[in-house]
Amino acid sequence: MEIGNGAASQSDVIAVQQATDAAEARRFAIAHVANLGFNELESGKLALVVTEISKNLVKHASGGDLLLRKMERGIEVLAVDRGPGIDDVGRCFRDGYSTTGTPGTGLGAVARLSDVYDVYSRRGQGTVVMAQVWKKNGTDAPPAFRVGGVCCAIPGERSSGDRWLFQERPAGARAIIADGLGHGELAAEAAEAAVRIARERPADPPPALLERIHQGLRHTRGAAVAVADVDPRARVVRFAGVGNIAAIVIPVAGPWNRMVSHNGTAGHQIHKIVEFTYPWTAGSMLVMHSDGLGSNWSFDAYPGLPLRHPSVVSAVLYRDFARRRDDVTVVAAREGAS
Repeated sequence: MEIGNGAASQSDVIAVQQATDAAEARRFAIAHVANLGFNELESGKLALVVTEISKNLVKHASGGDLLLRKMERGIEVLAVDRGPGIDDVGRCFRDGYSTTGTPGTGLGAVARLSDVYDVYSRRGQGTVVMAQVWKKNGTDAPPAFRVGGVCCAIPGERSSGDRWLFQERPAGARAIIADGLGHGELAAEAAEAAVRIARERPADPPPALLERIHQGLRHTRGAAVAVADVDPRARVVRFAGVGNIAAIVIPVAGPWNRMVSHNGTAGHQIHKIVEFTYPWTAGSMLVMHSDGLGSNWSFDAYPGLPLRHPSVVSAVLYRDFARRRDDVTVVAAREGAS
């Protein structure tokens, strides 16, 4: 079960290049969830997951990055590498399988200890492993959507100027990305203000919400903002955006629907706010991203990737298409909790 899927937090990136980095990554992860109320068992599970994933990065890929994202009551760990890839992912999750002479319990342990996990690997492209560890309270209902995202600061900055939010609603779900003008703390302030207004106005239709955000960001440097409302019962996505936020509906079969944003900057100048409607069919996936991700990506070289967990989809796109000269946010969502 996946619970508490709304998020607006930044992904913290930890480089793992040698065996000693595993201990540092473990300490960082435990400190990261200190205020989430993890009990001793949950903290222990998280520590083991981070340790095993980090060790695998060093052993099998000569290093990579860990992306840690705090969620509502848990943490997501994404291991991203450009190593040789895995020929048989299924075998790697069986205890006793190893290519390096070790006991071969790493990914099998990750699978057992995680509440949600997934992996995508291609020979010659590298691997992404995702694991989520949750604090349990026994009252959470399964979500209607699976969602994942990566939000990383430009190298050299501690704070990303992007923010994202995903909200389940009675009629479906809403996804928002805000990209503060420029980068650093002032950009983050603008993006955070946009997300805060969105949290306070969940019932506003996209154009009305964008107008409220526009007014609310006048004291900031401004932001590009896009809002996508997925309505599975009506089989549509209602979208409104200003600035360079890309949004795409990817059906199981057929052409992609690339949504239209207008020029402008929320908080400063908007020429017009228009809502567009796009078809939504069973199995479709929504992908949104800031302009820190290149626009020339596709799934052509990634067979099977659209079927993986949205966090894995987001991480692969981040790894292979981030421009590395700006903050970058990628969000993916698909209807269905499993």
